[in-house]
Amino acid sequence: MPTYREVLTINEQYAIDNEKEDSAVKVLLLHFSNLSSSQLLLNLDEEMPDQQYQDFLYGVDRYIIQNIPVQHITGHEYFFGYEFKVNADVLIPRFETEELVANTLLLYDDLFDGKEVDIVDIGTGSGCLAITLDLEEPNMRVIATDISSVALTVAQENNNTLGANVTFLEGDLLAPLAGYKFDIVISNPPYIPNKEFVESIVKDQEPHLALFGGEDGLDLYRGILKGVKSILKDKYLIAFEHGFDKAKELKKLIHSHLPEATIVQKKDMQGKDRMTFVHN
Repeated sequence: MPTYREVLTINEQYAIDNEKEDSAVKVLLLHFSNLSSSQLLLNLDEEMPDQQYQDFLYGVDRYIIQNIPVQHITGHEYFFGYEFKVNADVLIPRFETEELVANTLLLYDDLFDGKEVDIVDIGTGSGCLAITLDLEEPNMRVIATDISSVALTVAQENNNTLGANVTFLEGDLLAPLAGYKFDIVISNPPYIPNKEFVESIVKDQEPHLALFGGEDGLDLYRGILKGVKSILKDKYLIAFEHGFDKAKELKKLIHSHLPEATIVQKKDMQGKDRMTFVHN
C-alpha cells in the first residue's frame, strides 16, 4: 500500500492537472483517514489502510471528475470556528462572510453596549450567521428566516448540534416577521446577477435560490429595504454582505428608503467592497 505522503503527492498533482484546488485533496485525505493535521504530519511515511485509501480515491474522483464540492463530500464546513453541516440544499458558508459576523459583533458593542437585543438573520441558509451570533453573544435573541424549508431543516440541525437557541421561521424575506421588532437586521442574501458567469462547481452544485439575485443582483436588497422600517426599533443596525461591485448602487438604494441613516461601507480582507452597515 502507498504511504500517506505518496497518496497526497500523487493526488495533489492529479488535482492541479485537472485545474482543481490541490488544497482540497489534503482536506479529503484528513477526512477519510480520520487524522488531524498534526497526526497526518507524524504519519506521512506510514502506509494508508486499504479501505481508507479506496474511500479517499472515490472522494477525490467525486471532487475532480464529478465536480462535487469538497464540503458536500465531507458533509461540513467550518465557520467562525464552528462545524456546520452543509449539503446541496444550502449555500456553503464562505470565509469572507465571517468578516460580516465579526464586524456586526464590534458594532453591537459600540451601538448597544452589551444590552439585550433582538436580531433577525434574513435568508439564513445553513444558519451560520444566526447560530454564530447566538453562540458568540449571549445577549442577542436571534430569529432566522428562509424561504426554503429544506434549508431550514439543515439550519435547525446545526442549531441543535451546536447548542444554539435560534428560532427559525419559514417565508420570503420579511413575510414571516409581521409583528416583530428588531434592533439588528443581518442578511447575506443571494446577490449574483442572473447572467453573470459562475463556476460550474458552484452553479451546478449549490442551490440557485441562494445564489442569484435578479438582473443586477440587488432584487433581494430591494425586497428587504422596501419594508424594513416596519420591523425596526427606533435605534437599529442593518448589516449586509453584497457583491464587491455593488457598494455604490446599494448605498443609493438604502438612502432612498432610510434617508436619515448613517451608512458605513467596509472592505473585506482582500480589499473588496463587501459589507454595508446602516444605523441611526
